[in-house]
Amino acid sequence: MIDRYLLRYFLAVIDHGNFSRAAEQCNVSQPTLSVGIAKLERMLGRPLFHRTNRRVELTPAGAHLAVHARRIEAEFNLAEAAVAGQGQRRTVRLGVLATISSAFVARFVSARRDPDEQVELVEGRERDLLDRLARGRIDVALTILRQDNDRYERETLWREGYGLALPESHALAGEPVIAAEALADNVMIVRRNCEVLAETSHHFTTRGVRPFFAARTTSDDRALALVAAGLGVTVMPERHAASGVVRARLAGFDHAREIGLLYAAHAGSADVGATAVIRAVRTATDQATPRNSFGPELLSQAGVRSGRGRKVE
Repeated sequence: MIDRYLLRYFLAVIDHGNFSRAAEQCNVSQPTLSVGIAKLERMLGRPLFHRTNRRVELTPAGAHLAVHARRIEAEFNLAEAAVAGQGQRRTVRLGVLATISSAFVARFVSARRDPDEQVELVEGRERDLLDRLARGRIDVALTILRQDNDRYERETLWREGYGLALPESHALAGEPVIAAEALADNVMIVRRNCEVLAETSHHFTTRGVRPFFAARTTSDDRALALVAAGLGVTVMPERHAASGVVRARLAGFDHAREIGLLYAAHAGSADVGATAVIRAVRTATDQATPRNSFGPELLSQAGVRSGRGRKVE
């Protein structure tokens, strides 16, 4: 029989990435925690971690145990809360891709309604969220769905393209489709977290456009604010919008992303998918209508502006 404290040691190592921080979390010395992990490994007859100088990583056996350990610990917590008369308040750990629109996140957070449920939002890049899913540190991720990632149960929510974001005062603000060459003398803002950053750079450079970069930021809200202030233009996902910013298609730039939910192995859509916060995500998706469509049909409806645009400073 596996004692609960051993599972808690095990989960703490997963959550903190090394033995010393895990020991602090569990209020024990590092040798005590190490002895506990070694005991657990002996009981199971398999190593649970690959140990390196920098951090520890789960072995296949450890990853398999993590799924069950999360469920067991969650049930323990619910049982303790019920006995203490606190009810069964559930925590849903939702990972959110950093490049998802803040307005969309605020919409579903404000719409959720369940007094017995609390939400922990964990923001991160795509790779960070996949790592957290694998370790069981989040229950579900709102992120990009890739064709080659079939490890997790998935639920598609929407598909969106990437387009230009320009200040309202820009000379080309009224054009639905703009060629890269028209921005040759423009100042640009770099979104460092952009999933198609390399493709964006390639699109401009192959057309002889090498603009001055006025800012580089990991915050999409900051990028939108700088665009609205007239500092420059940028490329970002279709659903991003802000006062003072207009959107247009970047001619010939047909990259798009599929956004949806990836469910951790210990959770699953039948369980986490029925929670109030995930229902609110679906509702917010249905209610969100992009101001612009960057679909292929737009190219056939409008000419492509290829003249030189006004420099934005």
